[in-house]
Amino acid sequence: MLLLRRCHSLTRFGPLNTQRHQVTPAVVSCAVRLWRSSSEDGGSYQRAHGPRWRHGLAGLLAGTGAVLAYSLHHHKVQAEQQDSSTVQTIEKTSAFPIISQEEVTTHRSLEHGIWVTFKGGVYDITEFVAMHPGGDKILLAAGGALEPFWALYAVHNQEHVLEMLSEYKVGELSAEDVKKQKAIKTSDPYSTDPERHPAMHINSLKPFNAEPPPELLSDSFITPSAIFFKRNHLPVPQVDAASYQLHIEGLPGGVLTLSLEELKTRFPKHTITATLQCAGNRRSEMNKVKQVKGLNWGIAAISNATWGGARLRDVLLAAGYSPDVAQRAFHVQFEGLDKDVTGTTYGASIPLNKAVNEEGDVLLAYEMNGQDIPPDHGYPVRAVVPGTVGARNVKWLGKIIVSAEESSSHWQQNDYKGFSPGTDWDTVDFKSAPAIQELPIQSAITVPTDGAVVDRSSEEVTVKGYAWSGGGREVVRVDVSLDGGKTWQVAQMRSSEKGQAPGPSPPPGRAWAWKLWEVTAPLPAEAQELEIVCKAVDNSYNMQPDTVPPIWNLRGVLSNAWHRVKVEIREDDNEE
Repeated sequence: MLLLRRCHSLTRFGPLNTQRHQVTPAVVSCAVRLWRSSSEDGGSYQRAHGPRWRHGLAGLLAGTGAVLAYSLHHHKVQAEQQDSSTVQTIEKTSAFPIISQEEVTTHRSLEHGIWVTFKGGVYDITEFVAMHPGGDKILLAAGGALEPFWALYAVHNQEHVLEMLSEYKVGELSAEDVKKQKAIKTSDPYSTDPERHPAMHINSLKPFNAEPPPELLSDSFITPSAIFFKRNHLPVPQVDAASYQLHIEGLPGGVLTLSLEELKTRFPKHTITATLQCAGNRRSEMNKVKQVKGLNWGIAAISNATWGGARLRDVLLAAGYSPDVAQRAFHVQFEGLDKDVTGTTYGASIPLNKAVNEEGDVLLAYEMNGQDIPPDHGYPVRAVVPGTVGARNVKWLGKIIVSAEESSSHWQQNDYKGFSPGTDWDTVDFKSAPAIQELPIQSAITVPTDGAVVDRSSEEVTVKGYAWSGGGREVVRVDVSLDGGKTWQVAQMRSSEKGQAPGPSPPPGRAWAWKLWEVTAPLPAEAQELEIVCKAVDNSYNMQPDTVPPIWNLRGVLSNAWHRVKVEIREDDNEE
């Protein structure tokens, strides 16, 4: 049964000419202000008339997965509080008026209403826009099609978002105008993205997010660039190295602008080997406990590379940094050249003391594994902040700002933060938690994979994996168990390519690279199945938690429980 809300805007618009119906847009709009039962919520999907929809459509037009999730759950709570006295029962109808694109185009302001089209439907989103403080982004689609925005944020093309939009439907676009829309090819902002290695396991195509097969990850101490995990939030920008400029602001010397050539020639080149890890690495294990919001990363959203470039410290000194600056400024903000349709760039920030510390090793990197940084990894220049979550290692770097404040970017303020397992989307307050910087101790098994089969005749099993800790803390031990954690043995670790002599131990607090580990053990005589477990320990004696539920959080970040895989032992055919 559908319910009609009392309309407050029956006289808001003038007459509307349609091909099949003579109706006013206000009447059409009111006729579809409906509630309907939703088995997903156990409540109601309701036509927007209040702030519960603010973030939802923002996510549809210009937003992120976290914003969408936040809106959906707040909608559930607030919908239950809606005054039912303002609704009356009506009979469901599937008929919508036919509306021309010319008419849609006239609704581009709050005065005349905000209408948009999507896949042949016409939608009145006026009441949502009027209440939304960030309405300027939504107004970009006013009077036109959503498809160009949808192409940019294809990761949000999900059924529940389409259902939300359907509650705003007021008509069908005329067949002639639908035909015209189809004739105009929507520009795909991802059409110039680079080619990727076919071995990558794809979590999202647009924007592109992928990880290598685990067994490839532990083959090399230095991850080949082609299979280094890819984490993009927006289309890969096309940057011309010859005209590239990096702007440094917020220091007494004024704005310093550097070309790529100046960055390479004015400052000594520094090289480090550092591991980058996505905050959502191993999120899939949290999903098995309870569904979270975010890309379903396996264990390979982590990779290790050798980076070359100028020290951020040296560049800030050249731009006028002095110890006095630290009395008023506490953060260094990064802005990328990757943009959404509004021109908003990806951004993040790190503490100033990390940026200027001689032992912080923060780079403005222009090389990866001895070559120019590939487009997917930030060409021509990216920030490399060793020991820090991948989200702060901003790619395609265009601007650096020394500031008293953290970056105001969504990804700094409303994402990449950890919460209690008891916090859900009804109660979360992103301002209450600090942005993730250093990551906790981590390890995972890359070989064998979960569900693998080992022949009894082999008599032994070889287990491989990686281990790493944030903040420059060195991994000092990896423990491996074949029986679910009842008994343990210590793995052999290496910090160089196989067959090469190990390098010197890193200075304390500067162990930026992972360690690969391996253990070969005999198969237990009576076992039919192995539960292989690994856990790592760093030089501060930080250890991984044994299970996922105590560290579960609604965004699925910081997943670092003991990693477990189950392996079947196949008996020999000739045994009786």
